[in-house]
Amino acid sequence: MSTTYTLDTSTSRANPTPAPLKRLTIPAIQQRKKGGTTAEPLVMLTAYTARQAQLLDPHCDMLLVGDSLGQVIYGLPSTVPVSLDMMCAHGAAVVRGSYHSAVIVDMPFGSYEASPQQAFESAARILKETGCAAVKLEGGEAMAETISFLSRRGIPVMAHVGLTPQAVNALGGYGARGRSQEEHDKIIADGRAIADAGAFSVVVEGVVEPIAVALTEALPIPVIGIGASARCDGQVLVAEDMLGLFERVPRFVKRYANMAELISDAAARYAVEVKDRVFPGEEQLYPPKK
Repeated sequence: MSTTYTLDTSTSRANPTPAPLKRLTIPAIQQRKKGGTTAEPLVMLTAYTARQAQLLDPHCDMLLVGDSLGQVIYGLPSTVPVSLDMMCAHGAAVVRGSYHSAVIVDMPFGSYEASPQQAFESAARILKETGCAAVKLEGGEAMAETISFLSRRGIPVMAHVGLTPQAVNALGGYGARGRSQEEHDKIIADGRAIADAGAFSVVVEGVVEPIAVALTEALPIPVIGIGASARCDGQVLVAEDMLGLFERVPRFVKRYANMAELISDAAARYAVEVKDRVFPGEEQLYPPKK
């Protein structure tokens, strides 16, 4: 469903500047791939807060509320401890902060694997509490039945194959996938299975490039790469990685800014001015009435 917004920002900095736009729909995202090709690649970044969504929204087709928030926001060692409560809270914030992008919310580990029925209950809660356009879940052939179950009940699903972070304990780490023929064949089979099951798109993460290219050429749905290939139908990155907020980032990340340095420098200048008693200055004070 397309939605337009007109919000009053006179009383709160939390609301976006009023600029009603037609939000992209899931069918519109799917239709960007025609005849097996995508003329204009899809742009996707993660977002976890309303303000972050405001800044990224004009430049993106999709905003992903990723379970990577466990590491980026909460300092957790992996995505495994992330809860449904966390995803719903941050998903709602991102929807409130955006007008244009389709917002996709990750289903956290343990919220969908047990059965299609469990997945439906979790996905329905996410859609109701956040207002997002779709959910994302990890897994290929093993999740095909669940994807079909959700899709047939009106819940759009983005799948995720290749390196699947929620399975880090089973995979033994975050290394690139598909270096063996067995892995190559499995990832291709996973992609075909989830497309046949009704997923509207798929993220392929951390794979050797020929697999990403093969998936993009083989699947009728948009293939979004992260550590995959520029020949995918679109790209996604964790925004904080792309903005240079962390010292260590995966090999596949390109830093487009060094926000960590800017923030540190600003905090240092603030600290000096506070200690020197020059902040607040006259411009920041309220003078008495004359």
